[in-house]
Amino acid sequence: MFSMSAEPLVRLTNVNFAYDRQPVLTGINMTIPRGKVVAIMGISGGGKTTTLRLIGGQLKATSGEVVVAGQRVDQLDAEGLYAMRRRMGMLFQFGALFTDLSVYNNVAFQMREHTDLPAALIHDLVMMKLNAVGLAGAKDMMPSELSGGMARRAALARAIALDPMLIMYDEPFAGLDPISLAVVGQLIRTLNDALGASSIIVTHDVQESLRIVDYIYFVSEGKIVAEGTAEDIRQSDKPYVHQFVWGETDGPVAFQYPAPAYAKDIFGRAARVQ
Repeated sequence: MFSMSAEPLVRLTNVNFAYDRQPVLTGINMTIPRGKVVAIMGISGGGKTTTLRLIGGQLKATSGEVVVAGQRVDQLDAEGLYAMRRRMGMLFQFGALFTDLSVYNNVAFQMREHTDLPAALIHDLVMMKLNAVGLAGAKDMMPSELSGGMARRAALARAIALDPMLIMYDEPFAGLDPISLAVVGQLIRTLNDALGASSIIVTHDVQESLRIVDYIYFVSEGKIVAEGTAEDIRQSDKPYVHQFVWGETDGPVAFQYPAPAYAKDIFGRAARVQ
């Protein structure tokens, strides 16, 4: 576990969340220290993206506390939540750029929406962000003209437009070729350190994440089943973690969805048809 000598930027304490009576998260305890990159991993449907939504205030925990920068997110009114979100950046899966705006205007959007900065200063700031992700020369291109890797980098420039204290990434590596994946991974680490921000990455890409993160939480069926540093995770003897990290087909995560015996289903049906 991280050293708690300084108050973490994000803290989840005994968090439970359910849709109606369907539990999604159970007893989640998680800390995101300032200046660190933390990954949340696990199979689809385990509650990873739901955790991001609780931190961002799109959802409210059924019970427990979600604290960001010393404030209970679930207790903020609309104005307080709006102010909190201005200090967060979000990179959505596949980028989610505004399709009718150029790369430049995608990045400038938040600055125009949330600040009173003069146009000349906005221009300089936008070009700084684009240069940081290697896309200064693509400022006039439209999202439809970008490759997958370029679109993800443009979305990253937009996510850091206001120098956020917290950056959240929902599957930032999905659909990228190996070179683009490595570039985006390196940018996440470099920009986090340069901004002095904290980052949370929800991802299935184990090997790339282990190269750039400081700490990992493994979530399965709404519970944290393992946590630790990259080295802890690589050496874990827990069957679920070992299967996930090394991509093994045999393990606690079964290939077959629960169903009646296959032979019984087939031969039973044949008998009924006759």
